[in-house]
Amino acid sequence: MLSRRGVRRWVSGVLVSAALVSGAVAFGAPQLSAAPTDPQKPNSGSSDGPAPAEPTTDRPAKPAIDRIEPINDRWLRVFVESPAMSRPVEVQVLLPRDTSKPRPTVYMLDGRSANPTSNNWTDMGHADRFFEDKDVNVVLTVGGPASFYTDWQKPDPVLGTNMWETFLTRELPPLIDAKFDGNGRNAVMGVSMGAEAAMMLSVRHPQLYTAIAAHSGCFSMGTDLGQAQARAVIATYQGEPDNMFGAQDDPAWLDHDVTLHAEALRGKTIYMSVGSGVPGIHDVPGEPDVDVATAISFGGPLEAATNACTHRLTDRLRVLGIPVTAHFRPTGTHSWPYWADELVRSWPVMAGALGV
Repeated sequence: MLSRRGVRRWVSGVLVSAALVSGAVAFGAPQLSAAPTDPQKPNSGSSDGPAPAEPTTDRPAKPAIDRIEPINDRWLRVFVESPAMSRPVEVQVLLPRDTSKPRPTVYMLDGRSANPTSNNWTDMGHADRFFEDKDVNVVLTVGGPASFYTDWQKPDPVLGTNMWETFLTRELPPLIDAKFDGNGRNAVMGVSMGAEAAMMLSVRHPQLYTAIAAHSGCFSMGTDLGQAQARAVIATYQGEPDNMFGAQDDPAWLDHDVTLHAEALRGKTIYMSVGSGVPGIHDVPGEPDVDVATAISFGGPLEAATNACTHRLTDRLRVLGIPVTAHFRPTGTHSWPYWADELVRSWPVMAGALGV
């Protein structure tokens, strides 16, 4: 017979899985295809399936930049040989107009769809346009669907080797700073899954980031509902949730709970945002990158859930006396036009912390 907590976990898992599966049905079931995302297909940043797992190779002796391929004169594909990931890992870098002096670096994490050839921050958040006149380096992750940008306990047969925390916090920053004249001052931004990851990485590596922006995320992975949410994300992408942090009672789930370890965020500049789930200004016919029916039926309830998650963490931060700038929009679904707006809205807070 299930214990009371076991019942709660089962119910939480069923409810969250049902919501995510219904969203997958609404948006189209995940497809294991290496083809780039169709630019005409609406995408919430949380809907598309992953490409096949990247093949691993013999581990290189130490991380190094293997090659750089220009997209244009200030937008680059950078391929990094990663011992942690056991393969070359692509990131994309946006450079400022003036590269004559050291500058801060902004790391931008994607939602759970995490395209294998690009990043939704540029595809639909238009970060390339926004940062065109900003004096920072911008580093965009490529790939990592349903990974939570964390270190998994085991490689996954579908989602591959995920050692993103080690890659993003230990291997990559020294290479970026050395190659692109970073000054050691960093910010991290994320949406949806990437919002949770941005906070999680900041809690676990507080010395690395000066500022954090997290949009429409959940931050309590150690709770029954939080773990159910993470497991459902992984399962709907055909991954095995136990490969991330182990079985349900493994202490690693609590170790990665941002709300539980919120004290580690003291001294950071924090910006958080979320909508209510009620249809808003972008949930109208003709809006680019939004399918109104799916945004309302799937993105609405999902954003309402992340609204509760965001309230829970901001309440905890305020109890601890840790300042946070929080924007709770009275309307808005879980979709990219709102996150593009929040990039603009959050930037003065981030720029102040970075000194630009």
